[in-house]
Amino acid sequence: MGAGNDRPSFLFDVRDRRFGMRGLSNYRLSCCVNTLLQTFSATWELTDLLDKWDAAGERTDSCNVPQQLKKVLVAMRSDLPQPANHHDFLHCLDRNYIRLSVQHDADEVFLSILNSMQQQMDDKALALDIQNLYKISEETYLECLNCNSVQTLATYQLSLSLHIKEDHNSLEGCMRSFFEHQELSGIDCCFCAKCGKKTPSKQGVKLTSLPPILCVHLKRFRNERGYTRKLGCRVTFPETFDLSEIPREAFLADFAQNDCKYTLYAVVVHSGSAMFGHYTAYVRDRREQRWYYADDSHVGKASWEEVQSTYGGRGRGTAYMLMYRRGSKEGGQQPGCSG
Repeated sequence: MGAGNDRPSFLFDVRDRRFGMRGLSNYRLSCCVNTLLQTFSATWELTDLLDKWDAAGERTDSCNVPQQLKKVLVAMRSDLPQPANHHDFLHCLDRNYIRLSVQHDADEVFLSILNSMQQQMDDKALALDIQNLYKISEETYLECLNCNSVQTLATYQLSLSLHIKEDHNSLEGCMRSFFEHQELSGIDCCFCAKCGKKTPSKQGVKLTSLPPILCVHLKRFRNERGYTRKLGCRVTFPETFDLSEIPREAFLADFAQNDCKYTLYAVVVHSGSAMFGHYTAYVRDRREQRWYYADDSHVGKASWEEVQSTYGGRGRGTAYMLMYRRGSKEGGQQPGCSG
């Protein structure tokens, strides 16, 4: 998605060395990847883990996504004034079927990059540490409404995809809806081994554990009769969020995490329609704890009010992915959090 949008007047083309943020040129419709790279760069837990990786001393592999990601994230932290060179990373993704000159969905590319790190890193313990940064552990359940027998399955997600309604939404409301059980009856009945037949049932999901980095995907694109459209409706989200405030039914009985408080540190923004659009990002600086805006090679300071303008409902850019960090604004994980 490479179409430009109306950039705020404060943006500039060179890196401001005071806050250490470099832009990325739009190369063959790379705005989607550019935006994700800004969020990865702001995730210091990830960059710290990649910095520990030696790749077994092997030569740089032009097809290895984690090697090329580490390389570009190091470049984004350097003191050069021009946009960081990320063409090798883009060509690496192209060799891994995330094609250049093609519009992409940010959540799909995000998950593809994380999956590539699992598959292509030779240090499997470190790869697991990276996965655990984002891993939302869950248990799905199916309960027969005749005999009350329950079938369960342990699963996980790397981003929490939330359905939104075509009117006013809130992040808390979307989460409440996500964890509500769904009743299955009629042609949707499921087979119950205890009853020996298909019976009415209810299904749902419960949280087992929450990760240090919680990625939320707001499902703004909807397929209807072979046509994809974008929902521009309003979705409000807070700067700080406590997941313990959602219904207790969303958690397993033995959920042991003492602190579920999260602070927003990055927002992936989509402008335009489902068929033609552009991605930008707001990210929070680790040291100054203030917001900045990145639109390809253009970066500049921003305010929380400008981040809130991405709620939607006004025909402007809308928040599509939210990155929350467990802990306080100061960037440290709070006591009592388990992985």
